[in-house]
Amino acid sequence: MPRTLSEVVFVDGVRTPFGKAGEKGIYAQTRADDLVIKCIRELLRRQPQLPPEKVEEVAIAATTQIGDQGLTLGRMASLLAGLPKSTPGYSVDRMCAGAMTAVTNVASSIAFGAYDIAVAGGVEHMGRHPMGEGVDPNPRIVAERLVDTSALVMGSTAENLHDRFPEITKERCDAFAVGSQTKLATAYENGKIQPDLVDIATRHAELGWGLATTDEPPRPGTTLESLASLKTPFRPHGHVTAGNAAGLNDGATACLLASEQAAADLGLPAAMRLVNYSFVGVEPEVMGIGPVPATEKALKNAGMSIEDIGLFELNEAFAVQVLAFLDHFGIADDDPRVNPWGGAIAVGHPLASSGVRLMTQLARQFAEHPEVRYGLTAMCIGIGMGGAVIWENPHHADYVPSIQTTTDGAA
Repeated sequence: MPRTLSEVVFVDGVRTPFGKAGEKGIYAQTRADDLVIKCIRELLRRQPQLPPEKVEEVAIAATTQIGDQGLTLGRMASLLAGLPKSTPGYSVDRMCAGAMTAVTNVASSIAFGAYDIAVAGGVEHMGRHPMGEGVDPNPRIVAERLVDTSALVMGSTAENLHDRFPEITKERCDAFAVGSQTKLATAYENGKIQPDLVDIATRHAELGWGLATTDEPPRPGTTLESLASLKTPFRPHGHVTAGNAAGLNDGATACLLASEQAAADLGLPAAMRLVNYSFVGVEPEVMGIGPVPATEKALKNAGMSIEDIGLFELNEAFAVQVLAFLDHFGIADDDPRVNPWGGAIAVGHPLASSGVRLMTQLARQFAEHPEVRYGLTAMCIGIGMGGAVIWENPHHADYVPSIQTTTDGAA
Protein backbone atom coordinates (compact mmCIF):
# COMPACT_ATOMS: atom_id res chain seq x y z
CA MET A 1 0.00 0.00 0.00
CA PRO A 2 1.21 3.60 -0.49
CA ARG A 3 3.58 4.80 2.21
CA THR A 4 4.55 8.32 3.25
CA LEU A 5 8.06 8.72 4.67
CA SER A 6 8.69 10.97 7.65
CA GLU A 7 11.31 13.68 7.83
CA VAL A 8 13.87 13.05 10.60
CA VAL A 9 15.34 15.70 12.89
CA PHE A 10 18.30 15.73 15.24
CA VAL A 11 16.89 17.05 18.50
CA ASP A 12 19.94 17.22 20.79
CA GLY A 13 23.28 15.56 21.41
CA VAL A 14 25.66 15.29 24.35
CA ARG A 15 28.94 13.63 25.18
CA THR A 16 31.26 12.92 28.05
CA PRO A 17 34.55 14.75 28.23
CA PHE A 18 36.98 12.59 26.27
CA GLY A 19 39.83 11.01 28.23
CA LYS A 20 43.23 9.55 27.47
CA ALA A 21 43.27 5.77 27.33
CA GLY A 22 45.39 3.90 29.85
CA GLU A 23 46.03 3.75 33.55
CA LYS A 24 46.78 7.48 33.77
CA GLY A 25 43.57 8.50 32.00
CA ILE A 26 40.61 10.01 33.81
CA TYR A 27 38.41 6.98 33.11
CA ALA A 28 41.00 4.31 33.92
CA GLN A 29 38.71 2.66 36.48
CA THR A 30 35.34 3.88 35.19
CA ARG A 31 33.07 1.45 33.34
CA ALA A 32 32.42 2.06 29.66
CA ASP A 33 28.69 1.44 29.92
CA ASP A 34 28.39 3.98 32.74
CA LEU A 35 29.72 6.65 30.38
CA VAL A 36 26.98 6.18 27.80
CA ILE A 37 24.29 5.67 30.47
CA LYS A 38 25.08 9.12 31.83
CA CYS A 39 24.73 10.58 28.34
CA ILE A 40 21.27 9.04 27.88
CA ARG A 41 20.15 10.34 31.26
CA GLU A 42 21.39 13.82 30.36
CA LEU A 43 19.41 13.82 27.11
CA LEU A 44 16.24 13.04 29.04
CA ARG A 45 17.04 15.68 31.65
CA ARG A 46 17.49 18.32 28.96
CA GLN A 47 14.14 17.48 27.37
CA PRO A 48 11.67 17.31 30.29
CA GLN A 49 8.76 17.56 27.87
CA LEU A 50 9.72 14.10 26.52
CA PRO A 51 8.03 11.26 28.46
CA PRO A 52 10.59 8.42 28.75
CA GLU A 53 8.08 5.92 27.41
CA LYS A 54 8.07 7.83 24.11
CA VAL A 55 11.65 6.68 23.42
CA GLU A 56 11.07 3.62 21.24
CA GLU A 57 14.61 2.46 20.46
CA VAL A 58 18.18 2.78 21.77
CA ALA A 59 21.09 1.97 19.42
CA ILE A 60 24.57 2.18 20.95
CA ALA A 61 27.80 1.47 19.09
CA ALA A 62 31.10 0.04 20.28
CA THR A 63 34.00 -1.20 18.18
CA THR A 64 35.12 -3.76 20.75
CA GLN A 65 31.96 -5.46 22.01
CA ILE A 66 33.34 -7.28 25.00
CA GLY A 67 33.24 -6.86 28.77
CA ASP A 68 31.48 -3.65 29.79
CA GLN A 69 30.94 -2.81 26.10
CA GLY A 70 29.17 -6.09 25.37
CA LEU A 71 25.87 -7.87 26.06
CA THR A 72 23.67 -5.93 23.62
CA LEU A 73 24.85 -2.61 24.98
CA GLY A 74 21.93 -0.55 23.68
CA ARG A 75 19.42 -2.62 25.65
CA MET A 76 21.55 -2.73 28.79
CA ALA A 77 22.19 1.03 28.67
CA SER A 78 18.49 1.67 28.14
CA LEU A 79 17.55 -0.28 31.26
CA LEU A 80 20.31 1.24 33.39
CA ALA A 81 19.49 4.77 32.21
CA GLY A 82 15.98 4.43 33.58
CA LEU A 83 14.02 4.02 30.37
CA PRO A 84 10.98 1.74 30.60
CA LYS A 85 11.49 -1.98 30.19
CA SER A 86 9.31 -1.72 27.10
CA THR A 87 12.07 0.27 25.32
CA PRO A 88 14.21 -2.07 23.19
CA GLY A 89 17.85 -1.57 22.29
CA TYR A 90 20.70 -3.06 20.31
CA SER A 91 24.40 -2.75 19.58
CA VAL A 92 26.13 -1.48 16.44
CA ASP A 93 29.63 -2.07 15.10
CA ARG A 94 31.05 -0.21 12.11
CA MET A 95 34.36 0.59 13.78
CA CYS A 96 34.94 4.37 13.86
CA ALA A 97 31.53 5.06 12.28
CA GLY A 98 29.59 3.10 14.88
CA ALA A 99 27.67 6.06 16.30
CA MET A 100 27.19 7.50 12.81
CA THR A 101 25.67 4.19 11.77
CA ALA A 102 23.51 4.05 14.89
CA VAL A 103 22.12 7.45 13.88
CA THR A 104 21.44 6.50 10.26
CA ASN A 105 19.93 3.17 11.32
CA VAL A 106 17.38 4.66 13.70
CA ALA A 107 16.79 7.63 11.38
CA SER A 108 15.88 5.21 8.59
CA SER A 109 13.47 3.40 10.91
CA ILE A 110 11.88 6.71 11.92
CA ALA A 111 11.57 7.75 8.27
CA PHE A 112 9.97 4.38 7.47
CA GLY A 113 7.44 4.87 10.26
CA ALA A 114 8.54 2.00 12.52
CA TYR A 115 8.76 4.44 15.40
CA ASP A 116 8.96 8.17 16.11
CA ILE A 117 11.68 8.81 18.69
CA ALA A 118 15.00 7.07 19.36
CA VAL A 119 18.37 7.46 21.06
CA ALA A 120 21.59 6.73 19.18
CA GLY A 121 25.18 6.96 20.33
CA GLY A 122 28.43 5.19 20.96
CA VAL A 123 31.09 4.47 23.52
CA GLU A 124 34.70 3.37 23.43
CA HIS A 125 36.94 2.65 26.39
CA MET A 126 40.22 2.08 24.58
CA GLY A 127 42.03 1.81 27.89
CA ARG A 128 39.98 -1.23 28.91
CA HIS A 129 39.43 -2.57 25.40
CA PRO A 130 42.14 -1.75 22.82
CA MET A 131 40.99 -1.95 19.21
CA GLY A 132 41.28 -5.55 18.05
CA GLU A 133 41.06 -7.12 21.49
CA GLY A 134 39.77 -10.68 21.25
CA VAL A 135 39.41 -10.70 17.45
CA ASP A 136 40.69 -13.41 15.17
CA PRO A 137 40.97 -12.13 11.58
CA ASN A 138 40.60 -14.88 9.03
CA PRO A 139 44.14 -15.59 7.75
CA ARG A 140 42.83 -15.95 4.20
CA ILE A 141 42.27 -12.19 3.95
CA VAL A 142 46.06 -11.76 3.79
CA ALA A 143 47.11 -15.20 2.52
CA GLU A 144 44.84 -14.90 -0.51
CA ARG A 145 46.01 -11.33 -1.09
CA LEU A 146 42.58 -9.82 -0.59
CA VAL A 147 44.38 -7.06 1.31
CA ASP A 148 47.92 -6.11 2.15
CA THR A 149 48.94 -6.66 5.78
CA SER A 150 49.07 -2.88 6.23
CA ALA A 151 45.27 -2.78 5.81
CA LEU A 152 44.87 -4.11 9.34
CA VAL A 153 46.94 -1.31 10.92
CA MET A 154 45.20 2.04 10.67
CA GLY A 155 48.41 4.06 11.05
CA SER A 156 49.95 2.12 8.19
CA THR A 157 46.95 2.89 5.98
CA ALA A 158 47.58 6.57 6.69
CA GLU A 159 51.19 6.19 5.57
CA ASN A 160 49.89 4.48 2.42
CA LEU A 161 47.73 7.51 1.79
CA HIS A 162 50.82 9.69 1.95
CA ASP A 163 52.37 7.45 -0.70
CA ARG A 164 49.34 7.90 -2.95
CA PHE A 165 49.28 11.68 -2.47
CA PRO A 166 52.90 12.83 -2.06
CA GLU A 167 51.77 16.44 -2.21
CA ILE A 168 50.34 15.91 1.29
CA THR A 169 53.58 16.39 3.17
CA LYS A 170 54.30 15.85 6.85
CA GLU A 171 54.67 19.61 7.16
CA ARG A 172 51.14 20.16 5.86
CA CYS A 173 49.81 17.55 8.28
CA ASP A 174 51.63 19.11 11.21
CA ALA A 175 50.29 22.54 10.27
CA PHE A 176 46.76 21.14 10.11
CA ALA A 177 47.26 19.52 13.52
CA VAL A 178 48.41 22.81 15.05
CA GLY A 179 45.30 24.44 13.60
CA SER A 180 43.09 21.81 15.18
CA GLN A 181 44.65 22.35 18.61
CA THR A 182 44.41 26.13 18.27
CA LYS A 183 40.77 26.08 17.16
CA LEU A 184 39.76 23.79 20.01
CA ALA A 185 41.54 25.98 22.57
CA THR A 186 39.76 29.05 21.18
CA ALA A 187 36.42 27.25 21.24
CA TYR A 188 36.95 26.36 24.89
CA GLU A 189 37.87 29.96 25.70
CA ASN A 190 34.67 31.12 24.01
CA GLY A 191 32.47 28.57 25.78
CA LYS A 192 31.56 26.66 22.62
CA ILE A 193 32.46 23.14 23.77
CA GLN A 194 31.16 23.15 27.35
CA PRO A 195 27.40 23.01 26.51
CA ASP A 196 27.89 19.59 24.90
CA LEU A 197 29.62 18.01 27.90
CA VAL A 198 28.15 15.80 30.62
CA ASP A 199 30.12 15.86 33.88
CA ILE A 200 31.23 12.35 34.86
CA ALA A 201 32.03 11.22 38.40
CA THR A 202 35.09 8.96 38.42
CA ARG A 203 36.54 6.67 41.03
CA HIS A 204 40.09 5.32 41.26
CA ALA A 205 41.40 2.88 43.86
CA GLU A 206 44.49 4.99 44.49
CA LEU A 207 43.37 8.49 43.50
CA GLY A 208 39.88 8.41 44.99
CA TRP A 209 36.88 10.24 43.59
CA GLY A 210 37.10 12.76 40.77
CA LEU A 211 34.90 14.72 38.39
CA ALA A 212 35.61 14.84 34.66
CA THR A 213 34.41 18.20 33.32
CA THR A 214 36.74 18.93 30.38
CA ASP A 215 38.50 16.96 27.66
CA GLU A 216 41.82 15.44 28.66
CA PRO A 217 43.62 14.95 25.28
CA PRO A 218 44.03 18.58 24.07
CA ARG A 219 47.53 20.01 23.93
CA PRO A 220 47.03 23.80 23.74
CA GLY A 221 50.12 25.66 22.70
CA THR A 222 51.23 22.95 20.27
CA THR A 223 53.65 24.35 17.70
CA LEU A 224 55.12 23.19 14.42
CA GLU A 225 58.48 22.97 16.12
CA SER A 226 57.19 20.64 18.83
CA LEU A 227 55.60 18.35 16.25
CA ALA A 228 58.59 18.23 13.90
CA SER A 229 60.67 16.00 16.16
CA LEU A 230 58.02 13.38 16.98
CA LYS A 231 58.66 9.77 16.03
CA THR A 232 56.90 8.11 13.11
CA PRO A 233 55.90 4.77 14.67
CA PHE A 234 54.31 3.18 11.63
CA ARG A 235 57.25 3.60 9.24
CA PRO A 236 60.88 4.72 9.57
CA HIS A 237 61.15 8.29 8.27
CA GLY A 238 57.39 8.33 7.75
CA HIS A 239 54.80 11.07 8.04
CA VAL A 240 52.27 9.96 10.66
CA THR A 241 53.00 10.89 14.29
CA ALA A 242 51.17 11.13 17.58
CA GLY A 243 50.91 14.85 16.88
CA ASN A 244 49.10 14.75 13.53
CA ALA A 245 46.75 11.87 14.33
CA ALA A 246 44.04 11.23 16.90
CA GLY A 247 45.16 9.45 20.04
CA LEU A 248 43.79 6.49 21.96
CA ASN A 249 40.81 7.73 23.94
CA ASP A 250 37.88 6.88 26.17
CA GLY A 251 34.47 8.53 25.91
CA ALA A 252 30.79 8.29 25.00
CA THR A 253 28.15 10.19 23.05
CA ALA A 254 24.38 10.05 22.65
CA CYS A 255 21.76 11.96 20.69
CA LEU A 256 18.02 12.15 20.36
CA LEU A 257 16.34 11.74 16.96
CA ALA A 258 12.67 12.13 16.13
CA SER A 259 10.24 12.41 13.28
CA GLU A 260 9.57 16.05 12.53
CA GLN A 261 5.92 15.52 13.43
CA ALA A 262 6.68 13.90 16.80
CA ALA A 263 9.15 16.66 17.65
CA ALA A 264 6.51 19.29 16.90
CA ASP A 265 3.85 17.44 18.87
CA LEU A 266 6.05 17.20 21.97
CA GLY A 267 7.68 20.62 21.67
CA LEU A 268 11.13 19.16 21.03
CA PRO A 269 13.62 21.42 19.23
CA ALA A 270 14.75 20.53 15.72
CA ALA A 271 18.48 21.30 15.64
CA MET A 272 19.06 19.72 12.21
CA ARG A 273 17.10 17.81 9.58
CA LEU A 274 18.59 14.75 7.89
CA VAL A 275 18.97 15.17 4.13
CA ASN A 276 20.89 12.10 2.96
CA TYR A 277 23.64 9.71 3.95
CA SER A 278 26.01 7.22 2.40
CA PHE A 279 28.46 4.49 3.38
CA VAL A 280 30.89 3.11 0.82
CA GLY A 281 33.76 0.66 0.63
CA VAL A 282 37.26 1.55 -0.59
CA GLU A 283 40.61 -0.20 -0.75
CA PRO A 284 41.36 -1.21 2.86
CA GLU A 285 45.01 -0.24 2.41
CA VAL A 286 43.98 3.42 2.00
CA MET A 287 40.88 3.49 4.17
CA GLY A 288 41.40 7.22 4.86
CA ILE A 289 40.14 8.12 1.39
CA GLY A 290 36.71 6.71 2.30
CA PRO A 291 34.96 10.04 3.06
CA VAL A 292 35.55 11.21 -0.53
CA PRO A 293 33.37 8.67 -2.40
CA ALA A 294 30.93 8.56 0.53
CA THR A 295 30.42 12.31 0.24
CA GLU A 296 30.16 12.15 -3.55
CA LYS A 297 27.46 9.49 -3.29
CA ALA A 298 25.48 11.32 -0.61
CA LEU A 299 25.62 14.56 -2.62
CA LYS A 300 24.54 12.79 -5.79
CA ASN A 301 21.64 11.09 -4.04
CA ALA A 302 20.53 14.46 -2.63
CA GLY A 303 20.89 16.26 -5.96
CA MET A 304 23.51 18.55 -4.47
CA SER A 305 27.13 19.57 -5.04
CA ILE A 306 29.99 20.28 -2.67
CA GLU A 307 29.35 24.00 -3.19
CA ASP A 308 26.05 23.58 -1.33
CA ILE A 309 27.85 22.62 1.88
CA GLY A 310 28.50 25.55 4.19
CA LEU A 311 29.96 23.74 7.22
CA PHE A 312 32.05 20.58 7.46
CA GLU A 313 32.64 18.37 10.49
CA LEU A 314 35.29 15.89 9.34
CA ASN A 315 36.69 13.32 11.74
CA GLU A 316 40.42 13.84 12.13
CA ALA A 317 41.57 10.25 12.53
CA PHE A 318 44.70 11.33 10.68
CA ALA A 319 45.55 14.73 9.23
CA VAL A 320 46.45 13.16 5.88
CA GLN A 321 42.95 11.72 5.58
CA VAL A 322 41.27 15.12 6.05
CA LEU A 323 43.72 16.82 3.69
CA ALA A 324 43.08 14.21 0.99
CA PHE A 325 39.36 15.06 1.28
CA LEU A 326 40.01 18.80 1.10
CA ASP A 327 42.34 18.46 -1.90
CA HIS A 328 39.84 16.32 -3.78
CA PHE A 329 37.08 18.91 -3.39
CA GLY A 330 39.33 21.94 -3.90
CA ILE A 331 39.02 23.21 -0.33
CA ALA A 332 41.89 25.05 1.35
CA ASP A 333 43.69 23.44 4.30
CA ASP A 334 42.65 26.33 6.55
CA ASP A 335 39.12 26.89 5.20
CA PRO A 336 37.11 28.32 8.13
CA ARG A 337 34.11 26.14 7.23
CA VAL A 338 36.06 23.00 8.15
CA ASN A 339 36.06 21.86 11.80
CA PRO A 340 35.72 25.43 13.10
CA TRP A 341 36.03 24.25 16.74
CA GLY A 342 38.89 21.85 16.11
CA GLY A 343 38.70 18.11 15.67
CA ALA A 344 39.78 14.68 16.83
CA ILE A 345 43.51 15.43 16.60
CA ALA A 346 42.93 17.81 19.50
CA VAL A 347 39.84 16.55 21.32
CA GLY A 348 40.31 12.80 20.83
CA HIS A 349 38.65 9.98 18.93
CA PRO A 350 37.03 7.28 21.07
CA LEU A 351 36.29 5.28 17.92
CA ALA A 352 32.61 4.28 17.81
CA SER A 353 31.45 7.37 19.72
CA SER A 354 32.89 10.04 17.42
CA GLY A 355 30.14 10.27 14.79
CA VAL A 356 27.68 11.84 17.23
CA ARG A 357 30.32 14.33 18.42
CA LEU A 358 30.57 15.57 14.83
CA MET A 359 26.80 15.89 14.58
CA THR A 360 26.37 17.62 17.92
CA GLN A 361 29.00 20.23 17.05
CA LEU A 362 27.45 20.81 13.63
CA ALA A 363 24.06 21.35 15.27
CA ARG A 364 25.52 23.97 17.60
CA GLN A 365 27.22 25.70 14.66
CA PHE A 366 24.01 25.73 12.64
CA ALA A 367 22.36 27.73 15.43
CA GLU A 368 25.14 30.31 15.20
CA HIS A 369 25.14 30.45 11.39
CA PRO A 370 21.60 30.80 10.02
CA GLU A 371 23.14 31.87 6.72
CA VAL A 372 24.40 28.28 6.21
CA ARG A 373 21.74 25.95 4.85
CA TYR A 374 23.58 22.60 4.62
CA GLY A 375 26.36 20.89 6.55
CA LEU A 376 28.27 17.62 6.27
CA THR A 377 29.57 15.13 8.82
CA ALA A 378 32.00 12.58 7.39
CA MET A 379 34.61 10.08 8.52
CA CYS A 380 36.91 7.31 7.37
CA ILE A 381 36.26 3.80 8.67
CA GLY A 382 38.63 0.92 9.36
CA ILE A 383 38.93 -2.00 6.92
CA GLY A 384 38.31 0.35 4.02
CA MET A 385 35.08 2.34 4.29
CA GLY A 386 33.80 5.88 4.46
CA GLY A 387 30.63 7.48 5.77
CA ALA A 388 28.95 10.83 5.12
CA VAL A 389 25.74 12.44 6.37
CA ILE A 390 24.22 15.66 4.98
CA TRP A 391 22.13 17.85 7.30
CA GLU A 392 19.89 20.89 6.76
CA ASN A 393 19.86 23.92 9.05
CA PRO A 394 16.35 24.72 10.34
CA HIS A 395 17.49 28.26 11.18
CA HIS A 396 18.04 29.05 7.49
CA ALA A 397 15.55 31.37 5.82
CA ASP A 398 14.69 28.80 3.13
CA TYR A 399 14.03 25.94 5.55
CA VAL A 400 10.48 24.64 5.17
CA PRO A 401 9.20 22.23 7.83
CA SER A 402 7.35 19.20 6.52
CA ILE A 403 4.56 19.92 9.00
CA GLN A 404 2.93 23.16 10.07
CA THR A 405 2.54 24.12 13.71
CA THR A 406 0.21 26.52 15.46
CA THR A 407 1.44 29.36 17.63
CA ASP A 408 1.15 27.21 20.78
CA GLY A 409 3.45 24.56 19.31
CA ALA A 410 0.75 21.99 18.56
CA ALA A 411 0.70 20.46 15.11
